[in-house]
This record gives sequence, structure tokens and C-alpha cells, in this order.
Amino acid sequence: MTDLFQSMGITELVRAEDLRVFLRIVVILCVAFPSLIFLRRTTRRFISDRYSPHYGMVSGKVVWYIGMVILILLILKQFNVDLTPLLGAAGVLGVAIGFASQTSVSNIISGMFLIAEKSFQVDDVITVGNTTGVVLSIDTLSVKLRTFDNRYVRIPNEVMIKTELINISRFPIRRVDLMLGIAYKEDVERVKGILIEVAKELPIVLNDPAPVFIFQAFGSSSVDLQFSVWSLREDWLEAKNQMYQAIKKKFDQEHVEIPYPHVSIYKGEITDPIPVQLILPEKVPSNFVS
Repeated sequence: MTDLFQSMGITELVRAEDLRVFLRIVVILCVAFPSLIFLRRTTRRFISDRYSPHYGMVSGKVVWYIGMVILILLILKQFNVDLTPLLGAAGVLGVAIGFASQTSVSNIISGMFLIAEKSFQVDDVITVGNTTGVVLSIDTLSVKLRTFDNRYVRIPNEVMIKTELINISRFPIRRVDLMLGIAYKEDVERVKGILIEVAKELPIVLNDPAPVFIFQAFGSSSVDLQFSVWSLREDWLEAKNQMYQAIKKKFDQEHVEIPYPHVSIYKGEITDPIPVQLILPEKVPSNFVS
């Protein structure tokens, strides 16, 4: 039986040295993986509580990647692998990959600038180009957003650096700009007083800063006004809806006309009126085309 095992090579596979290497690798994996996961979570939680979720997420990923590299090197060491040629080959390969992936390198560098600049962080609401959404993550190559209609958007870091970015939720309060039009016959000062009264009656509107009333322009069909109020950033949309509804209701009560677009034909003061002829239905010619 012993001769049979030797002929099959089984005794070579279960040598004591190989068994010790196998056991060391198992111990390394059993200790290193839970420790690395714990260290990543602890680092992320600590940095998030002390600074911001943005920095916590980045710190957790850095700890994880560094730990995985160290773990792979430890396992290779157990097999007595000489790491010097491997590191040299990795350096040459890194240079080749760097030339072949200039866009990725640009995104990585741009991501570092985004982290250092701190223009936004996780859970902020930002606008990039025509896209507005909540920041889900700031990663090495891109920023992930969730739009308000529940779409997932990935924007490369290089685009984030080159494009105008608006952080909507950076400050605790926001201004609600309401664009209105009233008929030319209306008293502008009276309308201004009505608007201020409406703003005071809504609890969602802040008293400080005070509302802003701006005479925009003489429009083609109306006097164009801007009335702006302030609210907490989380109440911005609701404040806008409530203000428009309250203004419409108040204008109806006070008989303030909100005109629709129309065109008036005017020939001038010293000229004769433009003749207008009303054709009754029974007098309309048969060949008349409306």
C-alpha cells in the first residue's frame, strides 16, 4: 500500500512543509480579512463623524486597497516568492498602463482636486450641466448622482472639474424667486403690499431675510415683477408651491388681474382709428375663408 501511495505522488503532496505553509495561509486569511473589514469600517465611521461622509468613504477605500495589497504580498511571501522582479515588472507595467489610460489618470487626479476643494460632499444636492441630483458617492474615477426622478447618473471626475457646478444645499436657507405678471391698469404699490401680506401669512416663509420686490420690465402684455422670499433649503419646493397658490387666491380676492398674452393694435394719437367691420353670420359671403 505504501508503494502504491508513493507511485501516485501522494506523499509528496502532503509533506510537512507544505502543510505548514497551507496552515499559515489559512491563519493569515482568517485573521487578516475580519481585521481589514473592521479597520475599514472603523476608519470610515471615525472620519465621517469627525469630518464628513465624503472623507469617510474615501478613507475607507484607501484602507481597504492598501490592506489587500499587503495581504497579497504576505501570501506570496509564504510561497518564498522573490518580490523584487515582481515589483520591477509592476513598475514597467504601471508605466505602460499609465500611457494607455490617460483618461483614467486624468479622472483620478481630478478626483483628488475634488476632495481637496470640498465643493460638495455625499448627500449634497448639486447641479452639473443639465443634471441635478443627490450625491451618492465620490469615487476614484467618477461621481455618482441620484436624480429626483430616481435615475442613476455617473459623471467622470474630469467633467466635474471642467463644468460649472452648483451646490444647491450648501447653505441652510435658499431664496424662492417668483416671477409674476399683472395688468397695466393695476397699482404696483398696492400689488407689492398684497404680496408682502401673503408672505407674512405663510409660516414656511422666513421673516429674516425680508422679502425682495423687483420691478422687472414693461412686458408686451403685462407689467413683469419678481417677488422673492426665503425659506429653509429643505422647504424650498414647498414654499414655492404655497406662495404661488396663496398669491393666486389673494389676487382673486383683491381683483388683481393676471393677464394672458395678447396683442393690441394701435395706430397712434393723431391718426384716425383703424376701421373695424363686424360681419354677422348671416352676412358672411359663401366664399369667405376664416
